[in-house]
Amino acid sequence: MSKRIKFFLGHLAISLLIALIAIAIVFFVWYPAPLAQAVGVTSIFLMLLAIDVIVGPLFTLLVYKQGKKTLKSDLTVIILIQLSAFVYGFYSIAQGRPVWIAYTVDRFELIRANEVIGENQDYPLPWIAPEYISVEVRKNNAKEQIDMMLMEIQSSISPAQQPKYYSSFSQSKSYIQTKSISLLNLNHYNTTIMVETVLTKHPRATAWLPLKANAQDMVVLVDKQQGEVIKIVDLRPW
Repeated sequence: MSKRIKFFLGHLAISLLIALIAIAIVFFVWYPAPLAQAVGVTSIFLMLLAIDVIVGPLFTLLVYKQGKKTLKSDLTVIILIQLSAFVYGFYSIAQGRPVWIAYTVDRFELIRANEVIGENQDYPLPWIAPEYISVEVRKNNAKEQIDMMLMEIQSSISPAQQPKYYSSFSQSKSYIQTKSISLLNLNHYNTTIMVETVLTKHPRATAWLPLKANAQDMVVLVDKQQGEVIKIVDLRPW
């Protein structure tokens, strides 16, 4: 086997290893199923990896020529470009990762890292996986209520994006118990077979609430009596 082919295979193997590590982090840590679909990251991320993994090694195969004076500099440039593209893409995916599953009024909202406006030292952005949070908006006067409504209408910034309104998720228990919807209503927006298949996997679920996301809205199954979340599932809430 020529040195050219060996270098190509080595470069490809390292690229594939890095890609597998990235896939594990993205789909099992930052975007656990079915949140990758809810956010719409799957096709974009896999396309990014495919281009990065395939194009880099192919360029090395094309430029590699034993005895070439500029070989080392050419390969260095290719690898640096490949790494830069990967780091930029991976950083963008990290910035768009779901960080909060926020309960507000009568539904959940999926909040990504780059959608959070402001800070709250009690609730720093999670890095391992998205966490549940409760959103409590205390409108002390009519002006505050009007200002909040105008902000949401004009800038599309909801209270769920503002950590100043965050509190422990345990505060949502009573709301989940009173606002959750009968499982029978899922048949209005999904096929009976789909609903039965999902509910068979989660027998503890007794009700549900909608999850609003930027790409695909989904359903959060809950135990109404306990006020507890069971699982986010790939069903339509409306």
